[in-house]
Amino acid sequence: MSDQTSHCGFVAIVGRPNVGKSTLMNHILGQKLSITSRRPQTTRHQVVGIKTEDDVQVVYVDTPGMHKLEKDRNKAINRYMNQAASSALKDVDLVIFIIDRMRWTEEDEVVLQKLEGLKCPVVLAINKMDRLEDKEALLPYLEEVAQKYAFDAIIPISAQHGHNLSQLETLVRGYMPESFHYYPEDQVTDRSERFLASELVREKIMRQLGDELPYQATVEIEEFSEDDGMLFIGALILVERSGQKRIIIGEKGTRIKQIGQEARIDMERAFGAKVMLNLWVKVKGGWSDDERALKSLGYTDL
Repeated sequence: MSDQTSHCGFVAIVGRPNVGKSTLMNHILGQKLSITSRRPQTTRHQVVGIKTEDDVQVVYVDTPGMHKLEKDRNKAINRYMNQAASSALKDVDLVIFIIDRMRWTEEDEVVLQKLEGLKCPVVLAINKMDRLEDKEALLPYLEEVAQKYAFDAIIPISAQHGHNLSQLETLVRGYMPESFHYYPEDQVTDRSERFLASELVREKIMRQLGDELPYQATVEIEEFSEDDGMLFIGALILVERSGQKRIIIGEKGTRIKQIGQEARIDMERAFGAKVMLNLWVKVKGGWSDDERALKSLGYTDL
């Protein structure tokens, strides 16, 4: 393959919290790279997913949900997530803006404002179409959202079930400029295994305890070593209050044991090796509103 015939470009996946950005990227890549849960703001970092097919390499950038900063959502971590999402719009070749079916919200408007003045094409993906009960209402809604921005294409999809994703990918590939490939053909992300391990633990916490611990838990990998084909991973779960520590540990340690079991299964699938996972919980008051603490915990995309 010569450089003259190869194509490569960057695609930012943006949208408000909990609209399906991470699910979309995982489905396109055919593997879990970005963690998901029903809780808004599960994604906290930019996560790059790379898909190479023949002469076209697409570098997807999954982003935290853009949201209004108000009241309880104006902590350093919220500002960080908004910055991480906004910075992904710089120097990309295409933006996929995801919205929920039949529901335009104030936070969709926040995202739309970030798109103003972009030079690159923007594709609007209307997600969760599998849950649309009144199909006849779709056309008026498409006409309504089409008035909001000069979208280059509007495509209804289901990120979870794969509906219309092949059409979306064909569309994306068509926008990729002529370029050499930035990554090796078999590489799927620029993130380290340590990062992926910490995210998998955090996903299990979010899925089990999202309502009780919306932002106040993060995970730091303290050990990541290999011996005789076995991975030894030690993860420190940081919370802000002692009551949250008790919630994560659970009665007689049942909750943390379940979190560990589920995370270990996903790690073994992701890393292709047996995993020995140890979890600890520690209280670190105010970490989510402390910029220095955030940087020391790996929130350093920017």
